[in-house]
Amino acid sequence: MSTVAIAPEDPTLALLTVEEAARRLRIGRTLCFQLIRSGELESVTLGHLRRVPADAVHEYVTRLRQSHRSATVAVAAA
Repeated sequence: MSTVAIAPEDPTLALLTVEEAARRLRIGRTLCFQLIRSGELESVTLGHLRRVPADAVHEYVTRLRQSHRSATVAVAAA
């Protein structure tokens, strides 16, 4: 059995690869690309490279948490 070492997050990185963004979100690369395509996760291109701004990951998580809270309140109110 092999183990994969996870490098600690580097807070100085402004742009992440799609793989790095997926790793921070603990999702797969394919799902990360789906989020990018749908516009849910912001990305930019540099030449032929696709990058995700580091703050876009945090913004996405914030939106998820807000929508979860809204859904929880709506269910509780019903």
